[in-house]
Amino acid sequence: MTTYRDPAAPVDARVRDLLARMTLREKVGQLNQRMYGWDAYRRTPDGAFELTDALRAETERFAGLGALYGLLRADAWSGVDHTTGAGADDSAGLAELVQCHIVQTSRLGIPALFVEEVPHGHMALDGTVFPVNLAVGATWDPALYERAAAHAAAELRARGGHVALVSALDIARDPRWGRTEECYGEDPYLAGRLTEALVRGMQGQGELFAADKAPVVLKHFAGQGATVGGRNSAESELGPRELHEIHLPAARAGVRAGAAAVMAAYNEVDGLPCAGNRALLHELLRERWGFEGLVMADGLAVDRLARITGDKVSAGALALNAGVDLSLWDEGFTHLEEAVEQGLVTVAALDAAVARVLSLKFRLGLFEQPYRSSQLMPPNGRELSTALARSAVALLHNDAGVLPIRPTVSRIAVLGPHAATSAHQLGDYTAPQRPGTGTSVLDGLRRLAPPGIELRHTRGCALTGDGLSGIPEAVATAAASDLAVLVLGGSSARTPDTEFAANGAAVTAVSEMTCGEGVDLAGLRLGAAQHALLDAVVATGTPTVIVMIQGRPHAVPEAGRAAALLTAWYPGPWGGDAIAEVLLGLAEPSGRLPVSVPRSAAQLPVYYNHKDTEYGGYVDESAEPLYSFGHGLSYTSFEYGTPRLSGHTVEVDVTNTGDRYGRTVVQVYLRRLITTVWPRTLELCAFKGAGLAPGERRTVTVTLDLDADLTGVVEIRVAESSRAALKAVPLQLHRS
Repeated sequence: MTTYRDPAAPVDARVRDLLARMTLREKVGQLNQRMYGWDAYRRTPDGAFELTDALRAETERFAGLGALYGLLRADAWSGVDHTTGAGADDSAGLAELVQCHIVQTSRLGIPALFVEEVPHGHMALDGTVFPVNLAVGATWDPALYERAAAHAAAELRARGGHVALVSALDIARDPRWGRTEECYGEDPYLAGRLTEALVRGMQGQGELFAADKAPVVLKHFAGQGATVGGRNSAESELGPRELHEIHLPAARAGVRAGAAAVMAAYNEVDGLPCAGNRALLHELLRERWGFEGLVMADGLAVDRLARITGDKVSAGALALNAGVDLSLWDEGFTHLEEAVEQGLVTVAALDAAVARVLSLKFRLGLFEQPYRSSQLMPPNGRELSTALARSAVALLHNDAGVLPIRPTVSRIAVLGPHAATSAHQLGDYTAPQRPGTGTSVLDGLRRLAPPGIELRHTRGCALTGDGLSGIPEAVATAAASDLAVLVLGGSSARTPDTEFAANGAAVTAVSEMTCGEGVDLAGLRLGAAQHALLDAVVATGTPTVIVMIQGRPHAVPEAGRAAALLTAWYPGPWGGDAIAEVLLGLAEPSGRLPVSVPRSAAQLPVYYNHKDTEYGGYVDESAEPLYSFGHGLSYTSFEYGTPRLSGHTVEVDVTNTGDRYGRTVVQVYLRRLITTVWPRTLELCAFKGAGLAPGERRTVTVTLDLDADLTGVVEIRVAESSRAALKAVPLQLHRS
């Protein structure tokens, strides 16, 4: 038996043996991921799948195939739906059909990596859709997210996929950016803890991947959340300190947790696009951090380098020499054989990249089991998705305690463009849902409200536009009710008539799409009709609860005139149940803000961890956010005792002083006093959730996560939000 075929041989030995047998053409083929996976097959009239000439041509070109992107992807861009694509029952068979052809085409029998989008669940027909990352950030619950990540990996592998692409590294510094929903929040520490949970849940432990685990590609490395003006793929004007303090910690955490791969971002750092940035991909990532995994380029990013190099041959060479191992849809990497012949790329550099691709295939066990996975599909993920959605709901204000809905309320008006639909709860990068999937807020209230409560519904207005014709009916419904629940927000739902860029981003927003990749905003207000509806309903005098379903923090200062305000972000298909549970008091509002909520776009930036400078305010508006990072109320109240510091451990006595169970999130912030560089106002350095019964007192112990190079005098502050931390009793810590 040859060494590379021996499952008992070490991975490194198998890689060396296989590399030595490969031609230059075969090696180059392993670094290419040019095809859209949905172009590799078609459905026949009898419902079976057949391979396309496009797949045959691609595999013949390089005597095999390194990786195939999006074989199971379904959405408006790919054009795949339930009539043309593979569902839960037949996707593994499709994957087997394609892989069988690839292996048979390869002289050495090398299988392909099937790379899939798993942004908040596997983006495939019948895949479980989870709340978007911004909602995950609002849970402040890494353990719960780890369970969701494990479920998504198990679904992916059971259906024949191998590698998961997941946004995790972008930090939400400008909410005008349409991809804000893909971020865990504005804080690097919170993002780091959730990135670790993602890697643990998806990949598990050990060098080899279990049958229900998937290597994760962390997107996007690095600084993409800081693009100028909140515009997608724009430049990032970041100094080295800002890059390292804000935009790299989550990536560092993911690498330490064992992430199998990272994706080089579109944006530039200090004038050089990430896909061609050797200082970033090699000197930092590989040499300083010791990362041994795979680096993938974002879609068409290698070809963009031709703007610098002059042609695509040299663009591919620049990317490979910078540290990119695997392309995505590019032409540049198809010319690597030519680049070697011209002396632009050494065989050693090419071999190093091929070795990383092959290593991942060996770790997945693809040479032993290249075809159908024996892994059974995990149980339905609805309960887990709902649990995440429930934990993300944040109560921002609750005047006069109108929530939870009181027993004296007998008539509820359920209003707004989001009230009776779940279609806009899903977020971007979501496959088409089967009819009947999901629950709206109205559905949830109808199912869960006590007998005797009358629910009255009217939409009032659309998500976008300034049409006012439905507002009078909504006003009449609210005026005749004891309570109005007004469900507003945005949408990332794409439609077949969306105009797409070559990389799948929306070129122009269509229909009701107000968020998502390519949908950046200059302002942060809702549609004009939504604001008019809000004003009119509140003016009736009926106590009004506003529920925001959104992928970014919209600026809605008028919501302060309502009796209560909840934000649920994009909570997934069953978010309506989760929101209804919180409204009715069947669940506690345990979410905390992962981003600061601005009063207007003109204030930006408003993130809490800015430099500790005495900024002047604005003459025409407050400079403070409407709601601060970490904020979130409960249906009970908590009292924090004086914290105690011992080494790297903080203890604080927390008492539930109300008459209901509730969950608080103990947040620990660091404030640098004496330091060698100008400090930030506050920096989150630890947090821990605690659920307490009425009257219960508990000592919560939190271990500080402090940088090894932290020196000088610092304060430790314990509070329930970043704003509260500014007034919290400080504890001094000397670090030498």
